[in-house]
Amino acid sequence: MNTPAHLLLGAAALARGEKRGLIWAALVGALLPDLSLYMLAGAAIWLLGIPPRIVFDEFYFSQTWQTVFAIDNSFLVWGFLLALAVWQRLDWGIVLTGAALLHLALDLPLHHDDGRPHFWPITTWVFESPLSYWDRSRGAGWIAPVGAAAATVAAILLWLRRPGWLLSALILCLLLAELMVAQVWMFVFSGA
Repeated sequence: MNTPAHLLLGAAALARGEKRGLIWAALVGALLPDLSLYMLAGAAIWLLGIPPRIVFDEFYFSQTWQTVFAIDNSFLVWGFLLALAVWQRLDWGIVLTGAALLHLALDLPLHHDDGRPHFWPITTWVFESPLSYWDRSRGAGWIAPVGAAAATVAAILLWLRRPGWLLSALILCLLLAELMVAQVWMFVFSGA
């Protein structure tokens, strides 16, 4: 699933009511499992001038990058942090960690050969789903529209909570990004 969809779904599912702080916490939590990828790939491509093909075909699958992804995509790490937030009765922490866990739960069935070791540190095993959110040969032709529709419903639910102009504008940008990115992944990077 594309990152903008994760943010919209996480915020809609976990930031109940009109508390803007909880919407921000959900947005941050839903972003955190993908943040390392953006930072590593961005630095490699734009700061170091490494071609994207090398970044995504080689660096992405390197032991170093996979170790980073194992930590920030671990159900166990995020589950522990959620338990800590519940124990401390931190609403923002519960929403943040819950959004990260929702992100992982949606990623697990939608990554074929680009999945992450979601059960680190117990194991570095990676579930290789028969489905992919971006590869048309693995169902992206129907998964991408379902994800875009879910993101649209999530954006509408968030707008109905009257989050203020700043969050409303951000929600619109995320929805537009999701609609655009879904098409790019499906038609450019699918190898069709």
